[in-house]
Amino acid sequence: MQDRDTLCTSFINQSAWANAQQIALPGDASSRRYIRLIDGEKKALLMDVPQDGDGGECEKEASPEERKSAGYNACARLAGANIKRFTDIANALRANGIHAPEIFDIDAINGFAIIEDLGADVFAQSIRGGVSEALLYEAAIDVLLKIATLDGQQFSDLGLLTYDNIAMEAEVALLTQWYWPHKKGAALASALEDEYQQIWRSILSQIGTPSTLVLRDYHAENLLWMDAATDDNATDNAARGIERVGVIDFQDALIGSPVYDLVSLLEDARRDVPLDLAQRMKKRYFDRVQITSDLVDLDAEYAILGAQRNAKILGIFARLANRDGKLRYLDLVPRVEDHFRRNLDHPILLPVRQFLVKHIPELEL
Repeated sequence: MQDRDTLCTSFINQSAWANAQQIALPGDASSRRYIRLIDGEKKALLMDVPQDGDGGECEKEASPEERKSAGYNACARLAGANIKRFTDIANALRANGIHAPEIFDIDAINGFAIIEDLGADVFAQSIRGGVSEALLYEAAIDVLLKIATLDGQQFSDLGLLTYDNIAMEAEVALLTQWYWPHKKGAALASALEDEYQQIWRSILSQIGTPSTLVLRDYHAENLLWMDAATDDNATDNAARGIERVGVIDFQDALIGSPVYDLVSLLEDARRDVPLDLAQRMKKRYFDRVQITSDLVDLDAEYAILGAQRNAKILGIFARLANRDGKLRYLDLVPRVEDHFRRNLDHPILLPVRQFLVKHIPELEL
């Protein structure tokens, strides 16, 4: 860390922020860290992405065998230490009217960037402060509707790959690899692991062809309410709402289902979204979005992606607690389990439900 601190200090000193006050911000589930830079009336964030941190390899297409041999991060197509992926996506989002951070400076080799500070008013905090929950979620839905209109090719040109079934299968495997032993106190037998994966392989084959930019972690802690950014001259209420939504934490974005980020928003692991509000927001999105799905029933795609995502999160939270000692994530598990149960109520997920009822009765399905 001392060497990294030296690199960080050198990067800041060679930038326009050399004289700024530095305030370290609390960490999250990743190895990234952030430092707030304050220079008079100006402020920015130093983004530090360690090159030996959550490394992944999604720079290029690779065969399934190559990805699997490279490990989970390659299978799941995580950007890992590639800070340039974040800055490239940020620039593309900004070019399309989405309020991602402006990039002021970057050292892509060492993994540092100085970016626009969008403030601290994340949606969850703004709701606690009295801002209308419905207003915030309507604005977040309108951002997703805007993203759904974008040409996915421009993001493919940046090197973004598809959120394919190999990635999704690797993610659902986290449930059996980490959540299962956390819940059962013993590892899953390999024959059952194979059965579980085959069930998911069949179900995931039914979702639509990847077509839309998927930010992949779109929820109330990664969205900021920037009321002062509103353009009072805008005639379109949706446009005004979009301007007020700051978007962060999208370095792992891929090309995938236009339903995925909707699930991420409404089935939040960190806060309860009232069910009636979630239903209204889902209807708002489905009524307005123009997508072609292999499924006639978009609710089925929503349920599949919800179950897939929540299976992954249960595995991640168990891993954070049991491998990394971050026990606070266990407090979030009951909420994710509730989301997972509701997903599994959909008939299309009956095979997953039957498997888990039989083998993890502790889930109380």
